[in-house]
Amino acid sequence: MIAWIEEACAAGARRHQACEVLGLTLRGVQRWQEDGETKEDGRKAAAQQRTPANALTPAEREQVLAVVNRPPFADLSPKQIVPRLADQGEYLASESSLYRILRAEQQLAHRGKAKPAAHRRPEPLVATGPNQVWSWDITYLATTVRGEFFYLYLILDLFSRKIVGWEVHDQESAEHAAVLFRQSYLRAGVDDAALTLHSDNGAPMKGATMLAMLQRLGVMPSFSRPSVSNDNPFSEALFRTLKYTPAYPDGPFESLEGARAWVAGFVLWYNGEHLHSALRFVTPEQRHRGEAPQLLRRRTEVYEAAKARNPARWSGPIRNWEPVGPVSLNPGKPASKEGTTQTP
Repeated sequence: MIAWIEEACAAGARRHQACEVLGLTLRGVQRWQEDGETKEDGRKAAAQQRTPANALTPAEREQVLAVVNRPPFADLSPKQIVPRLADQGEYLASESSLYRILRAEQQLAHRGKAKPAAHRRPEPLVATGPNQVWSWDITYLATTVRGEFFYLYLILDLFSRKIVGWEVHDQESAEHAAVLFRQSYLRAGVDDAALTLHSDNGAPMKGATMLAMLQRLGVMPSFSRPSVSNDNPFSEALFRTLKYTPAYPDGPFESLEGARAWVAGFVLWYNGEHLHSALRFVTPEQRHRGEAPQLLRRRTEVYEAAKARNPARWSGPIRNWEPVGPVSLNPGKPASKEGTTQTP
């Protein structure tokens, strides 16, 4: 570059303009030529491009790869290899250099038989009617004692969003969960059709007592992936509705009886009065009892009559009051935007 600049100046160009063409500053070029000699490029970008003096040569890199892939070391990480080599009186490179070389050769991740646990997405579940798929979970209810909680167990029917079982206890246990599920199962009158119960991976959900109860009743368990709340979205959405309803207490619950009394009132309101937005604003009980289609048909008639009386107010079709179809849990990527299958 110095030679090019000198050639341009000899042809009549100004030095600072020649420097600008090459992306250099005049002062930088002057520093390179101090004392009448051309010095080494001192720019940071140029320093990054230069090979460090202490870098391993290609032959040394090959030697490192040959050693770490020998049978005694093939299953070990660099932090295990380096001290073993030192015990044998051998030093090839630092631990960080071994990591860089193995990473560049794509030999770093999970050397040997140790593999991370593969957690597949749960199989899609589709509910076309009540008592086909239930979802359940446990949430904390704050108490007046800091660090202590009551535990609300809630079982939700996926198709209708109806709360089919609930209880409040002062501890989490698979025994409480098993008793609640059996009571809810018998009360709901579940027929011989297969029922699937979905939950997360908590200890009460996978406890031996709970799983034994499901097996006796012929209920198929389904579990979320660890630490993936999106695999159990319906229960999570219900807990949000519960804790953000205006009637939720401003302070903690003072007693177990008080918590149970409040939850009982919430369940009556939620099942019988709450117009659920995901169900075309019918209550969970109306959906569960099969009353939603008739109710939504009457709403359609009201809207059609209003449009007939004053069509100028309607620039398009009336509001969609069609009943919601099947409900899917963890359905994966949809094939198209059309269809009636509903996901949270």
